[in-house]
Amino acid sequence: MSNPYLRKKRWKYLLMFFAVLIAACSLLYTKYLVRNIAKSERTRAQVWALSMKQVFTTVDEEQLNYVFLVRDSLTVPAIVTDEKGDFKFTRGLDSTKTFINLPPEPGIDPKKALVYDLPYFQQELENMKAQHEPIRVKVSGFDNSYWVVYYKDSQLLTQLRVFPYIQLTIIAIFLIVAYSAFSSSRKSEQNQVWVGLAKETAHQLGTPISSLLAWIELLKDKFDADDDPLIVEMANDVKRLEVVADRFSKIGSKPVLEPHSVYDVVKDFVDYFKVRVSDKISFELHGDRFLTAELNIPLFDWVIENLLKNAVNAIEAPGNIKVYITASKARNQVYIDVTDTGKGIPRSKFTTVFRPGYTTRKRGWGLGLSLTKRMVENYHNGHIFVKDSELGKGTTFRIVLRNTQDDFESTI
Repeated sequence: MSNPYLRKKRWKYLLMFFAVLIAACSLLYTKYLVRNIAKSERTRAQVWALSMKQVFTTVDEEQLNYVFLVRDSLTVPAIVTDEKGDFKFTRGLDSTKTFINLPPEPGIDPKKALVYDLPYFQQELENMKAQHEPIRVKVSGFDNSYWVVYYKDSQLLTQLRVFPYIQLTIIAIFLIVAYSAFSSSRKSEQNQVWVGLAKETAHQLGTPISSLLAWIELLKDKFDADDDPLIVEMANDVKRLEVVADRFSKIGSKPVLEPHSVYDVVKDFVDYFKVRVSDKISFELHGDRFLTAELNIPLFDWVIENLLKNAVNAIEAPGNIKVYITASKARNQVYIDVTDTGKGIPRSKFTTVFRPGYTTRKRGWGLGLSLTKRMVENYHNGHIFVKDSELGKGTTFRIVLRNTQDDFESTI
C-alpha cells in the first residue's frame, strides 16, 4: 500500500518547486526591465550633461533653444558639481530648497522664500554617489575645468525595483491564507465523517457484544466453568470489545476526566496485553503507585495500547518492554516512559512518526501514533514525544501529564 503521507510530501515539494520557479522568473524579468530602464536613464543623464556643456559654448540662438529643450527633457534627479565638489546646478530635487544662502528680499512672503538647506543637497549627493558612477564633462568656457554630473534612479525605476517583492509577498500571503482556510475546511469535513463513522461503528458493535456476553454466561452455566481460564480470558476479550466500542462512541465528544492512579491504570492494561503477545517479549512496570492524573480510562488505555503495540512491532527478536512512572514535583508533572529494545527510530523522524500516514510497515495505516498524540494532547491536556532512540537498540516514548496527587489526596 502506498504511503499517503509520502505522496502528500512529494506534491508539496513539487508545488514549492513551481512556486520558486515562478518567483525566480518574475524577479529575473523585472531585473531585465530595470537594467534596460537604468541604461536609458544613464543615456539621458549623459545627454543632459552634454547639453549643459553646449549651453556655455553655443552662440547660435536657434541651436541654443534646441539645447535647452534637450536639457529640460531629463526626468531623473541630478546634481552638477565642480572638481572641488561645490554645487553648480540641480534638477529634479526639492524646489523649495537651495544650497545658496540667499538674503531675504523685501516684500516676499518668508513662507514662499527658498530655504537654505545645504545638508539636504549633501545627503542627496551621497545617495547619488552610492547608486551610479558620475559623468565628467569638460567645460571649456570655465578655464578648461571639469564638471561632474551625479544622478539617481527615477521614482518609476525605484518603484519597479521594489514592486516584484511586494507583489510576491502579497501573493504569498494570499496563498497562505487561502490554503489555511481550505485545509481547515477540509479537515473539519473529514473530522465530521470520521466522527460519524466511529459512532456508527460503536452502535453496530453493541448488539454482537451483548450476544457474546450472553453466550459466555450460558457456557459457564452449562459446563459449570466459572473458573475455567479459557472462559475467563474469553470474557476479558469481550469486555475489551466493550471498551473499544466505548472508545469509538466517545470520539467527537469531550471526554470526562477523573483522577486515577496512573500506576494502577497502566498495570491493568499491561496485565491484559502481555498474555496476548509472544512469550519471547517480557514486560516490566516500575514507578510510584500513588501518583495520580486526570484520565479517561478507556481512552488512556488506547494510548498505552498503541505504544505497547508499536513497541512489540519494533522488536524483531526476543526483547523487553519497560514502563517507568515517575514525577517532577518542581513542575507538578507525571512522566510515563515506555522503553523497548526494538530497531529504533532515526533522530530525523522523531516528529514525523506522529504524522498521519507515516508507517514503516507494509500493511500499516500509520494512524496509531497520530491518534495517540491527539488523545494525549487534545483529550488529556498532556504531551507526548520521542524522548530517546538509537538505531538497533531501542526507543523511549514519554507521556507528560499534570500531577493531581495533592488534589486527589485532599478529596479522600
